[in-house]
Amino acid sequence: MIKEAFVKVYDNFKMHFYHEIFQKWRGRELSLTTFETFCMEIIYILDRPTVSEFSKFASLSSANAADKINKLIAKGYIRKIQSEKDRRKYFLEPTEKYNDYYNINNAYISKVLDKVENRFSEEEKATFLKILTVMSEELMDNVQS
Repeated sequence: MIKEAFVKVYDNFKMHFYHEIFQKWRGRELSLTTFETFCMEIIYILDRPTVSEFSKFASLSSANAADKINKLIAKGYIRKIQSEKDRRKYFLEPTEKYNDYYNINNAYISKVLDKVENRFSEEEKATFLKILTVMSEELMDNVQS
């Protein structure tokens, strides 16, 4: 029963995101391929990874990762920021263009969580927070970069 309820919530978030993306881009060609979208999500979630960290996490060769990064830079979704400490390193940082794209989903998450804030008691919200924290920190096999 818990599994079905969780999958339903997860699927609803995904479906809302897809619906909004298609509404936003109706009549226009999508600017990110599916694979590029996954690459961008990795870069966003890793929070300014180096080119090497991205390549390692995505299991891409250095050349393949560089190609993907260059295409994303050309499309205006990321920028490479040179490290001040080690001038050989570059950090990958999403641009405002990507943040606008990504925030389509974040806006919906915020809307749902605002409703949670208003709907449930402080005790229920504390339990919910505890469950989410335990899931994230203890029960999930978090992938490391």
